[in-house]
Amino acid sequence: MKQLQRRQNLVVTGLLLSILMASMDNTIVATAMGTIVGDLGGLDKFIWVTSAYMVAEMAGMPIFGKLSDMFGRKRFFMMGLIFFMFGSILCGTAQTIEQLSVYRAIQGIGGGALIPITFTIIIDLFPPGKRGKMSGLFGAVFGLSSIFGPLLGAYITDYISWHWIFYINLPIGVLSLMLIALFYKESHERKKQKIDWMGSITLVGAIVCLLFALELGGNEYTWDSTVILSLFAGFFILFSIFFITEKSAEDPVISFSMFKDRLFASSTIVGLFYGVSFIVGIVYIPIFIQGVTGGSATNSGLILLPMMLGVVVSSQIGATAAPKLGFRNVMLIFAVILLIGMYLLSTVSAETSRFAVTLYMIIIGLGTGASFSVINMAAIHSFGPESRGSATSTVSFLRQLGMSLGITIYGIIQRSNFSDQIQEISSGNNHMITGGAQNDTRSILSEQARKTMPEPLLDKIIDALAESISYTFTWALIPSVLALFFVFFLTNDRISSNDTQQES
Repeated sequence: MKQLQRRQNLVVTGLLLSILMASMDNTIVATAMGTIVGDLGGLDKFIWVTSAYMVAEMAGMPIFGKLSDMFGRKRFFMMGLIFFMFGSILCGTAQTIEQLSVYRAIQGIGGGALIPITFTIIIDLFPPGKRGKMSGLFGAVFGLSSIFGPLLGAYITDYISWHWIFYINLPIGVLSLMLIALFYKESHERKKQKIDWMGSITLVGAIVCLLFALELGGNEYTWDSTVILSLFAGFFILFSIFFITEKSAEDPVISFSMFKDRLFASSTIVGLFYGVSFIVGIVYIPIFIQGVTGGSATNSGLILLPMMLGVVVSSQIGATAAPKLGFRNVMLIFAVILLIGMYLLSTVSAETSRFAVTLYMIIIGLGTGASFSVINMAAIHSFGPESRGSATSTVSFLRQLGMSLGITIYGIIQRSNFSDQIQEISSGNNHMITGGAQNDTRSILSEQARKTMPEPLLDKIIDALAESISYTFTWALIPSVLALFFVFFLTNDRISSNDTQQES
């Protein structure tokens, strides 16, 4: 018994390391992006560094989830880890921004396997009574990675070299790989299934078209340009083919029959809207603090610290409470907290104190954290081992989709409102604000830009920025309300230590 416990602990350590590595990577890269662009050039192409990773990760999630159900978790987890480390090595050797973008796509393929399969392995390893505690632990690691990623990225970039933000993944990845390879023993009983090639190809194609349309629209190309309209058309065509294919496929990559289960269907929808709400807070709280309250951009890793601590605490509480109180009861509490937090953020202005914003951040973090553990637990609750990989990867995919949509939609809302106000300010001042800076919140309120502006004009711009962000948070109440609404559709299943289920 002790030997089994020791083996499980080592496997969990390996899984935690992989999650820490994968979830920290994006925040580390974002922190170092200015230095990378300064070294490699390609300012007009740096968006592809993030986009390539995100597209590859999202496309891989449902496919790897299905493959892990068919052929086993271990081999595809290790494959994802190897892809991620190989991509990290290549990223560190990149000589151009184009090379770095391609290498980040390779990393993204690995990330698409790691995150959903990790959670599925936890479900396989532990009986229902212990899953809550373990799910909370993994949610806490995800939250902590969002704090330490920017700090580590800034330190490595300033004192070593940006290349090492990728090389640092290697010792972590190798240790994780060794622990899983040596100590994870899985059942070899797998249902024989066919690979759904048509579904996989059309799904990947649809995701690529959608995300590139969202990334490029309004930035590289206008929304009504031929390129963007073609990408959206490609998405609708490919997704339509995917939908038709999956309904008739013998073993679909995403089984629409799973959505007949009420708990699974409502969990994935709640996860989608939580993804939108979460990303709006992550993106615009730092902009508000840096641009309005005068926080320094150099401590960006610390700006969201209160929010992420709330995420960590909430993830643990939610995971512990759900098996006792039921999925719906627990998520109702935290969805209400999220809605309150988002409402408070919608009231911010240039006069709002840093203390008040910090308090609002904590509330948002508390409202969000439980979703990382409870929603994943709820999504797989009705399924056996042969479908858990698909269930976990689908809910992860939809949450990531929500984040991608949130970045684009709310970016348009904020930029449009801010631009309109800047144009009004410019029309009434001799000091004109022209060019791309009208839409670039960070550049217009950089330290250099501030020094060139008369104080009355700067005050007006700060007021405009605060109002545009408040306006954005007001619109973000919509996904928060929808998340709460769909929580009511969750069943109130409980998980007991003796593997029984209760419905109330």
